[in-house]
Amino acid sequence: MRRQRGFTLIELLIVVAVIAIIAAIAIPALLHSRLSANESATVGDIRTVLSAQAAYHSANGGFYEGNLTCLADPQSCLPSYPPNGPAFLDSNLAALNPKSGYNRSFSGGTAAPANPAISGTSVTAFKYDAVPTVSGQTGTRGFAGDHSGRICHTRDGSLVPAQAGGGLARDCEVLR
Repeated sequence: MRRQRGFTLIELLIVVAVIAIIAAIAIPALLHSRLSANESATVGDIRTVLSAQAAYHSANGGFYEGNLTCLADPQSCLPSYPPNGPAFLDSNLAALNPKSGYNRSFSGGTAAPANPAISGTSVTAFKYDAVPTVSGQTGTRGFAGDHSGRICHTRDGSLVPAQAGGGLARDCEVLR
């Protein structure tokens, strides 16, 4: 009978140890990449909302919209908007559903004066927030944008402070 040769227990343990070392190096890098991707996607969404509000501002007599669903369906809110006109914002963003590991919220500022030519939910200012669903796992910073076009962040994942009347606090940490 011929003796069959295979791997020894020591050789198998060495291979397992090498794989464990590689995993210990790669997994934290992968998690950091995921956090960065979530934060980048969230900042992109905030920029999209700010752009949509700026365009709506022009179509709504110089006022912003206090109800994001009106940006997704402007015909239902703007009295003179053409029936075949485009939406300002995607309905998924307007619904404020969690996305990319971030919870979204929206607040309007002071109501605009009543005017039949503009939307009934018009405001003079707004603030759009995004905070991590699970701080440290889905994101580490909280983000917000407002009518001024600024995007600010917090380092601990909390809400960015607001100012009275709507919008971001003047001393918020601006995203660069």
